[in-house]
Amino acid sequence: MELLDLAIPLITQIIYLRFLTAAATDVPLVASGAIMTGRAIAGCLAAGAAAVQIGTALLLAAEAGTSGPHRRALASSAPTTLTRAFSGRTARAIVNRFVREHDAEAPSAYPDLHHVTSPLRAAGRNADDPEIVNLWAGQAYSLAQQAPTGEIIASLAADARQALEHAARRWA
Repeated sequence: MELLDLAIPLITQIIYLRFLTAAATDVPLVASGAIMTGRAIAGCLAAGAAAVQIGTALLLAAEAGTSGPHRRALASSAPTTLTRAFSGRTARAIVNRFVREHDAEAPSAYPDLHHVTSPLRAAGRNADDPEIVNLWAGQAYSLAQQAPTGEIIASLAADARQALEHAARRWA
């Protein structure tokens, strides 16, 4: 199954949820999660979001400070999962040995668990060992681009603008 086959139903659900939320409140809505393309940005804005927040889309940016093991994991096709193993707070990560061995028993103990595992994670980064490093990433991490942040943002903005203009012409 292609990544896009998995992403379309998820994106549709996210946009619908954002639309319902925007319709229920006057508070500006900032969309986040699963936003990796200009079309996703356009969809969120069209659904009523005042702005979007991107995260994983910038992990390969030159300025990101993403560690070597993390960058290599982002070039893989490994699955992601929700885990508390590294910090005690649920976050999505690329599955590695640490997640496989500790996720099931990880307590919901943020920030304590974060402080307990911090030296281990630092040692993993220093040893260039991706199996004991927190590899945070969204489900569509394979869409992340390796470029300077400004170029990534400019590309996403241009693609979003083009998608919105296309939609406007189509429905005019």
